[in-house]
Amino acid sequence: MLYTELLKLWDESVQAIGIRDWQGALDKLEQISEPTSRTLFNAASAHVALGQLPEALRALDLTLAKDERLAVGFFQRAAVMMQVDRLEEALTDCIWAQKHMRGNMVIDYKQLGLRFKLYSWQVLYNAAAVYCRMNQWEQANDVLLSATQERGGGGGRSGNIEVALENIARREPLQPLMVPEGVVFQPRKQDVEQVGQRDFLGKAKVISSIIPYDDFGGFEPLRGQEPGFYEPQMDGTPDSRYMRLRGPYMARGPGQITVPGGGTVFLFGEEDRDGMVMVIYDGQRGLLPVTMLEPSNVKTPKSKKDKRVPSGIPLPPGLQPPSRPRTQHSPVAPPRDTPPPSYNTATHTPPLAEEPPRYTANPASEQPNGSARGAEAGLLVVKVHYTYTVALSVPLDTTYQQLREQVAHKLGQEASHIRLRHKQHGSRVLTPLSEDVAAGGTVQEVAEAGRATLWCQFEDPLQNRTILYQMVALYDYMAQGPEDLDFSEGETIDILGEVNEEWLEGHCAGNIGIFPSCFAYRENVNINAAWSLSSLQNDNP
Repeated sequence: MLYTELLKLWDESVQAIGIRDWQGALDKLEQISEPTSRTLFNAASAHVALGQLPEALRALDLTLAKDERLAVGFFQRAAVMMQVDRLEEALTDCIWAQKHMRGNMVIDYKQLGLRFKLYSWQVLYNAAAVYCRMNQWEQANDVLLSATQERGGGGGRSGNIEVALENIARREPLQPLMVPEGVVFQPRKQDVEQVGQRDFLGKAKVISSIIPYDDFGGFEPLRGQEPGFYEPQMDGTPDSRYMRLRGPYMARGPGQITVPGGGTVFLFGEEDRDGMVMVIYDGQRGLLPVTMLEPSNVKTPKSKKDKRVPSGIPLPPGLQPPSRPRTQHSPVAPPRDTPPPSYNTATHTPPLAEEPPRYTANPASEQPNGSARGAEAGLLVVKVHYTYTVALSVPLDTTYQQLREQVAHKLGQEASHIRLRHKQHGSRVLTPLSEDVAAGGTVQEVAEAGRATLWCQFEDPLQNRTILYQMVALYDYMAQGPEDLDFSEGETIDILGEVNEEWLEGHCAGNIGIFPSCFAYRENVNINAAWSLSSLQNDNP
């Protein structure tokens, strides 16, 4: 759900708690489809106020599943556990609460919206209360005495502990300490005030339009547009705005772009003092030297216009993302007898530090000489993009399988866990290199001017998965939930399945998730054949 909707329901539930309308607060909190640890803690507090202790425990379990470092959550759950006579689990929660205090005498939760300070002595007090219910009075007395020896005070420590020691001496059980009734997590006031939409500029009024009932309020004259790409309107003859590069050009400074030789670009500006001009190529805008450009007089036949690679400024999404597929979330509380999982658990083995990564700039001024020397020696310079960029020289007749083994050794990875891909000329899809021995493919087939540029991806998440086809991202997509897939414009997405008509499951940059299908387009329909050959070769070495 949208964060603005969550804020609205969260604020309304807090207002209901303020007037002691516990059931009304629960009704608002239950409408939150994707609750957070703080809203779940508030629901537990409401259940405690209503005397619904089993429901309060379930809400606290979900709270700690969302935030397994929340010391006040363990503190509150330990108190509820004592009320339902689950003493061993209550003692375990006291231990976890003390651990997540991280050596601090007090934690102030005001910055998180909870007006409550949790003191270390309060956690020890509840541990002593558990020992009292277990009839282990000596342990209870020792725990309280250790609380008096801690540095710092506050929260009425001295008075509470003195009374507690007297009660233990008379063999009277201690009542557990809890977060006061009505003290819950509140959203930030600034966020709540900005929930309502504000119109600072007003709405433009259309005076004249060729489209009936048009409400367009922009500054550019209206013209027919289709989903995909469009070229900005410029003065002069349209054909004169298209130019072709005499040779390949690699970006050397900020604002410049890399364009292969023979590529067609669209002039978007005029020449500046440095002899550079602003152009658009493959949906990207950047600078190129004017001396590298020549007129492009080749006209594309109408039959091929639909098949050409779009070049220009991408249109923004016309609609909101489609409705999300329903998923069942079943968070599980962390085990109380083993430490909760660490956030720093590595999912992949880091590359071995055989030698420091070399970031190669490969200036264009050195390309001709370097290429000539490589051709004379029968070697080819291969640049591989990974977490960092590496370069290596290989013979021209090196097969794809041999190249992958050399790259894997260079990166310190297993050859079976990486895939090498390349971009065909005029395409944005990363096509896997076919490692079929019978095909006899060599690295020379993907080389250009004595060099080859490849992309290396770690394919461990794709074990036992089949790539149906690939798509190219039209726009950036930010994940709206834990099951979503993040990607940026222009990235290649491996399609693993179709959730429904509007959502797809894909893989990008080592992550797997779902995304709206309208945020990407399918460029190469034959990618499955190339991928199948590569997978077959890897499964049968």
